[in-house]
Amino acid sequence: MIPAKAQENTNERARWFTDARFGMFIHWGLYSAAEGYWKGEKLRHNNDYAEWIFYRNQIEREEYLGLLDRFDWEVIDPEEWVILAKEAGMKYVTITAKHHDGFGLWNSRASDYDLGNYTSRDIIKEMATACKKHGLKLGLYYSHWVDWEHPYGWSHEREIHGITPEEYDQYWQEKVIPQVRELLTNYGDISLMWFDMWINHSETVVTRAQLLQLKNMIRELQPGCLVNSRLGLSMEEDPDIDFKTLGDNQLGNKKEDFPWQSPATVAHSWGFHSSDTQWKSTSTLLKSLIGNASLNGNFMLNIGPRANGEVPYEIRQRLLEMGEWLKVNGEAIYGTQAFDVETNLHDWGKMTCKGQNGKFNLYLHVYNWPISQKLFLTGINGTPNKAYLLADKEKSPLSFNHNSVFTEIELPYDQPDPYVSVIVLEYDQRPEAVAGLVAKTSDGGYALRPDNQVTENKNQQLIAASKYGTVPAHLNVIKEQTLKWKIFIDKPGDKKIDVSYSFQGNPNDAAFTIRSNNQEITSKIQATGLTVGEPNEDWHIQRFKALHLGDISFSQPGLYEIELRITPSMSAPVKFQWLWIK
Repeated sequence: MIPAKAQENTNERARWFTDARFGMFIHWGLYSAAEGYWKGEKLRHNNDYAEWIFYRNQIEREEYLGLLDRFDWEVIDPEEWVILAKEAGMKYVTITAKHHDGFGLWNSRASDYDLGNYTSRDIIKEMATACKKHGLKLGLYYSHWVDWEHPYGWSHEREIHGITPEEYDQYWQEKVIPQVRELLTNYGDISLMWFDMWINHSETVVTRAQLLQLKNMIRELQPGCLVNSRLGLSMEEDPDIDFKTLGDNQLGNKKEDFPWQSPATVAHSWGFHSSDTQWKSTSTLLKSLIGNASLNGNFMLNIGPRANGEVPYEIRQRLLEMGEWLKVNGEAIYGTQAFDVETNLHDWGKMTCKGQNGKFNLYLHVYNWPISQKLFLTGINGTPNKAYLLADKEKSPLSFNHNSVFTEIELPYDQPDPYVSVIVLEYDQRPEAVAGLVAKTSDGGYALRPDNQVTENKNQQLIAASKYGTVPAHLNVIKEQTLKWKIFIDKPGDKKIDVSYSFQGNPNDAAFTIRSNNQEITSKIQATGLTVGEPNEDWHIQRFKALHLGDISFSQPGLYEIELRITPSMSAPVKFQWLWIK
């Protein structure tokens, strides 16, 4: 058994954050009016991040300010962004108060490079008012490290021309410290400050002392304000950092016991880009939200409004569709945490969980509704009291059978939701999770791979997939090795055993031996030869083929260990990919 892994390393400041799970990011500034082009030329980088156009296209400061003339101030209404966030089911909003271009969206006394010097608008004030009105928390993005406008701010051209620590500290004390003080003093409660140093401070011009000066000021002015790891201090380096920020559009891949977040886009660019066409689907975005929540993470999804405040249609529609899903299924996201089974144990989707009303609920997010009308749940040692569809207001019970660590749930033929359907399992208390099992797949088999084995004292050579996936990930076996897995057999009988591998050596002295339930099968390893990975590309690769090893009989339901001994030849290694049992 393995212990429950909730988010025990969450401070009181961040409790609301881990409950919220879903937030909005807003990239909006002078760059929004350029729309990814300057004087007919597209942004000079293939990543097409429109908010970088000032730097990429080497625009002069005064000309860049001319973009203000393209804004339609009569119709720009930040409250509409906040309303959209609320309709999308988001619980907090983070807006770019100052991006790398150095231009502020409020009237700053510390600089003449902001909206207050050129318009009568204070977007931060309007956002603060709207968030308070609609019950959302407000976060502010502030580019502290990079500032292309200030003569001593960091621009990456400093890699050529250099800057002294004294010069940079002048920028820090003249602009960063007073501007962040303004933001935390003049606009009520600020729930989080989102900084954007995507590498550790040790690799930059910024000193640890400067970062601590900034963080300490935040703690003094607004003790409840969260600070993210892109301040430049990792959570390992400074436990007072409230949450970890992953890379741009980087989703979680493992459970963490501290708060973390993925910043993500619906399209590709963060700021509005008129040529952007890489719209993620609603299903993709929902699965990103669910996947992060299933690993104790948050998902902050970006909008890049235009210079008239309009949110692109494709973004708006996807957010509204996510909001409709959350109206029905939000219980399975808000306030949930990761359960204790392995991250990618089941092929049908993800799991979240929470205790409420004296009970404990598991939420099964089913991405791929089984045609068989049966859902297999592996690795949970506890019988649920009830199973039902979260979309069913009547909570009509679903039939299920539970045996030891395996639960089989009977499903209706039609899935209740076209994106992701959620099944609720109610328990009296948190059930125990059993580690190290290979789950039964949706089509009734068991896929035993190098990454889900329970072999002890592993000294193995794992090879990643290559050649665009035509050469699959595999275990390179040079000398005899024994691999082990655990499975739960729910339906006794004879099971066929297949192995997928590649072997280019002498078949006379290489063998597979499979053992389980006091039975043993040995089979010579046949050479697999070569194949063509891609037609007409002179792309010849070693062939991976499946070999039927034989059948093993399982007379009773229960937990079984599967053991595979691989004996390579002296002439060539065996490249093992998987065992398949069904």
